[in-house]
Amino acid sequence: VVRRARGAEWRKAAALDGITVTGEDGAEVRVFPPIPLDGWPKELAKLQVSGTDLEDPEPPAAPDPAGPVLWLNPDLDMSAGKTMAQVGHGAQLAWWELGDTERKAWREAGFPLAVATPGAERWRELTVGGLPVVRDAGFTEIAPGSCTVVADHPALHR
Repeated sequence: VVRRARGAEWRKAAALDGITVTGEDGAEVRVFPPIPLDGWPKELAKLQVSGTDLEDPEPPAAPDPAGPVLWLNPDLDMSAGKTMAQVGHGAQLAWWELGDTERKAWREAGFPLAVATPGAERWRELTVGGLPVVRDAGFTEIAPGSCTVVADHPALHR
């Protein structure tokens, strides 16, 4: 589940158990341990998903092929919030597929990864290549069973 917070709300959410990751541009993302939807702390439950329709001032750089990449389905139109949730699932699937050594190396590197949208042909290759694939349950924006993200990590190709 994705939420957005600023100011006092961010400080309250940051005080809860979790991990904060800071990007090169200073943007922060906080990840919390899984909890049942009916057990959310009030600091998270009151947050909204708003203001997440983002416009990039310029196209993103091509992902580093030597690093982890979360590939987005080029045929789906997802909101920013939906996309954030799907790439979160993809990162988790990649983590589960890695061995202890690869997990440790990824953690020590600060969990670098890229998110990119491939062309249609590359997407087809990715979905049949044995990499972890996120399939959406279909409760919100897209059809049930839709492949939304393929998690690609160099260690998964060995």
